[in-house]
Amino acid sequence: MEALGIDIGGSGIKGAPVDVATGRLTRDRLRVPTPVPAAPEAVAEVVARITGHFEWAGPVGITFPGVVVDGVTMSAANVDRSWIGVDARALFAKATGLSVTVLNDADAAGVAEVTHGAAREAAGVVLMLTFGTGIGSALFADGRLVPNTELGHLELHGKEAERRASDHAREAHDLSWDRWAERVEEYLRHVEMLFSPALIVIGGGVSKKSEKFLPKVRLRTPVVPAALLNEAGIVGAAMAAAKA
Repeated sequence: MEALGIDIGGSGIKGAPVDVATGRLTRDRLRVPTPVPAAPEAVAEVVARITGHFEWAGPVGITFPGVVVDGVTMSAANVDRSWIGVDARALFAKATGLSVTVLNDADAAGVAEVTHGAAREAAGVVLMLTFGTGIGSALFADGRLVPNTELGHLELHGKEAERRASDHAREAHDLSWDRWAERVEEYLRHVEMLFSPALIVIGGGVSKKSEKFLPKVRLRTPVVPAALLNEAGIVGAAMAAAKA
């Protein structure tokens, strides 16, 4: 079965049809820059543009970088604050004329990695962390998702962790890969202490550059890059749509 996955990020909105049985994109993905400001109606227009590009008429899964409960966006750390309390499912359904499912972006990426990627055969507690504009998280216990964990907002040195260790922070502060790896390791040690995971999977756009920083990170827990790289969110969104 195919479904369309759309991944809303702080800098770009990406979408593609996905074979949910294999986790593979069946067409080249389309990426559109995230509107500034990333207000609901502006983002909905981009979502409609992506569905139109693929001439899509089936189910659509859409990720959102924040807490999502029953299709309603409850937080908005890296997009416009006007998203708080919005019925995103209804908004996107109206914009596209299609049946849509909305979920947290890191949760979608984690579902994809647990089903088709780096955590496919992992038992126990698995933690997926996506490093991009912020830090997203997806927590699994024996394959079952604990949704909306938002561990990028844990406090380190009096600041939210994503303000120190996200990929955006690396670029904004012009950090070397070595210096950024130190911050990533500090953050990972913190979540390791809290959750004692059996495996940590690193995703987001920076996952395709994992050789620049992961060899410098030392933890008790195995840490691996996402097998689906930055397409994990698209795949997980499509899987959620197909399941719904």
